[in-house]
Amino acid sequence: MNKILIVSVEFPPQPGGIGNHAWNVADQLTKNGFEIIVLTNSRSEEGKIENDFDVLQDFKVVRVQRTHYSLFTYWNRWKVYYKLIKTEKFAVILASGKFSLWLVGLYPFSKKIKKIAVLHGSEVNLKAWWEKILINKSLRNMNAIIAVSNFTKQFIDTLNLSSVTVIPNGFNPKAFEISLSKKINSRSPVLITVGTLSQRKGQHNVLKALPELRNKFPNIQYHMVGIPSEKEKLESLANDLDITDLVTFHGALIQKKMVALLASCDIFVMLSESTVKGDVEGFGIALIEANYLGIPTIGSTNCGIEDAIDNHKSGVLVPHDDSNAFEKAIDKIMNDRDVYSMNAKKWAERHVWELVIKEYIKIIKN
Repeated sequence: MNKILIVSVEFPPQPGGIGNHAWNVADQLTKNGFEIIVLTNSRSEEGKIENDFDVLQDFKVVRVQRTHYSLFTYWNRWKVYYKLIKTEKFAVILASGKFSLWLVGLYPFSKKIKKIAVLHGSEVNLKAWWEKILINKSLRNMNAIIAVSNFTKQFIDTLNLSSVTVIPNGFNPKAFEISLSKKINSRSPVLITVGTLSQRKGQHNVLKALPELRNKFPNIQYHMVGIPSEKEKLESLANDLDITDLVTFHGALIQKKMVALLASCDIFVMLSESTVKGDVEGFGIALIEANYLGIPTIGSTNCGIEDAIDNHKSGVLVPHDDSNAFEKAIDKIMNDRDVYSMNAKKWAERHVWELVIKEYIKIIKN
């Protein structure tokens, strides 16, 4: 029962929420006495970055080099997976991410091994009919399913699976330790979003609201931190709205600088929305990380963020495209920020990995 294979489409040191989740699960299970092997991809050309990272881990990491053709990558991953199944005596396989679900759920030679799926959101909101068929068949072959939010779970309710459990994402407080100075409550809110600049993360929704917000909060500021995938599009939008003086693009920052900037802000904002391709916000762990620093949050309804905010306590939920509700939420938090900050810290403490992993262990042992 102690040997577990974790199959993940992402893994550190490369960025990605699924990879960060998989690493924390592997790390925490190792600390709880399980023998862990991780099967994942190598995304750098030579693999040195990943090799330097892997040797520092207390568990074994097996990587498959990605190719220009996804079919070849999948075939290579299948061969490595097959070899691991035949040579190692795994009691449990934990699959995270779309391709991992297909790999673990569709192949019959692992029938005697307990299989657990972890669902983050987008992999169960696929638009292509054939992808939906493969995912649904994979899930029916799983012994247990973990959804990171009730929002994610509702995508598979029609399958009538009896083994679905909602376990919210955890976070690692050690990565957010910082000396905090007492924040002065002012009428000039400083907003921040940490996440890849993209439609799903919703930075554009914040920008669209800023012209109206400026009327009530003349000195409002908005900071964006993250991989600049759609920076040019957002810069163009800021120019069109004549709000370039209110926004700052920081790009991707190292952890220490990101945490310092985050701690200096008043409210963390993530007005996420679903994309036409089915990409959704399955939970929103960045909001919990901000809460740990005492930063209240504002997030959007109709996505996994509903599970990441204790509404009207750690933050406020609003429709992603309702600038009036957004303004009222900012006003509400700024008028009672000390109470929101205290509640935010308490909310975050309920999501540390040391507590969350206990729910995973229950499923593994049962």
